[in-house]
Amino acid sequence: MRALRRWWHDTAGDLPATFWYLWAGILINRAGAFAMLFLSLYLTEARGASEALAGAVVGAYGAGGAVGVLLGGVLADRWGRRATLLTAHLVTAGLMVALALSRHLLLIAVLSALVGVVHSMPSPAFVASIVDMVPEQRRSRAFNLQFWAFNLGMAVASLLAGVLAEASYLALFLVDAGATLATALVIAWKVPETLRRPARTPRGVPRIGSTARSARRPGLLTALTDRIFLTFVGLTFVLAVLTMQTSTIMPLAMRADGLEPSAYGLVVALGGALIVLGQLFVPRLIDRRRKGFVLATSTGLMAVGFGALAVADELAVYLGAAVIWTVGSMLAAPPNAQINADLAPPELRARYQSVFYLTFPAASFVAPTLGGVSLQYLGSAHWLVVGGLGLLAAVGHLLAGPARERRVAALLRGTRNGRPATSASGPMPAGGPEVATDPVRT
Repeated sequence: MRALRRWWHDTAGDLPATFWYLWAGILINRAGAFAMLFLSLYLTEARGASEALAGAVVGAYGAGGAVGVLLGGVLADRWGRRATLLTAHLVTAGLMVALALSRHLLLIAVLSALVGVVHSMPSPAFVASIVDMVPEQRRSRAFNLQFWAFNLGMAVASLLAGVLAEASYLALFLVDAGATLATALVIAWKVPETLRRPARTPRGVPRIGSTARSARRPGLLTALTDRIFLTFVGLTFVLAVLTMQTSTIMPLAMRADGLEPSAYGLVVALGGALIVLGQLFVPRLIDRRRKGFVLATSTGLMAVGFGALAVADELAVYLGAAVIWTVGSMLAAPPNAQINADLAPPELRARYQSVFYLTFPAASFVAPTLGGVSLQYLGSAHWLVVGGLGLLAAVGHLLAGPARERRVAALLRGTRNGRPATSASGPMPAGGPEVATDPVRT
């Protein structure tokens, strides 16, 4: 019993109460956020769209997300984390109701793009709030628990969605709207504003924890010109493209193999269940490993899992492949979030998060738009292309990891010692100028 208590303390102890309300909001939202998982099937089965057109409409959702994640980052840094979260969730609930009642494909495409905007807005605010309130030494466990809640909700959502999709697509969208509204109520009730407005400083003097470049360049421009950070974002984009196969292209492949929507729900639920059962043990498994090596291993596993779908023709093969890529995603979550948080200057925290999270709506656009065409013309060879892309990204992490981790260590040393930290493309406090000027090794 003592060992169990110690494990729980190491996994979830000493986290502030506000974090747990945010965690509950994520869990509630994800448990009901299943409508867009079935958007491609909804379009092809209920609205008669072709596979290519369905991919384009789902791609519009991803394109809207690319706008929304940047907008959410700017608003969370200027307007506040809480206000951004509330606005995004309330508008999302209304748009989901409108999408449920729409019949014309053009209107559905427009609404999908708008839903993409507001669906993506909360991501930077959620993570920025966690970084605001959780001390540095406890952030890894907080991010691990965030990922766990996300996937626990997804497991519940997938099981419910498979049943609802076979019974009524209308119910699918309306229940999603209700869960989103419930999340907004939790935030309004229990989550205070965590953004701390910095004290004014003399012009030209950077604040402690700010970057040399952020002192000269405002807003998103700092993040968008941060070469080490952008290299990391690019590799994360590849991982996101692989992840998005499960919600965009895999349902179409499974339907082509004669499998029912409930079978797809079972595959997604298996991944969520594995994460729910195993994610809390991941930190102890990877804590002593270099983050670059962990990310290379995780991306390689995902590449193998999705590549295996080239020979999938029955449910058992899909389930086996899902185990492989899910283990990869479990290993990737904590180091991805930790590196991203460590690279962000405090005053631009949400904006850095927004650029990082841009990878996911961008992947939501690229994966279905190109993937629908690829599946239609390449067939099962599509999965070999996806697997090859993942293996290239794994090699990229091996090359980029050492320099990136040296930079993170230097940034943390600078902040702890009371010196201004640096952005990834700005001057180093101490640790070697070659790290700052070599984007290939970041």
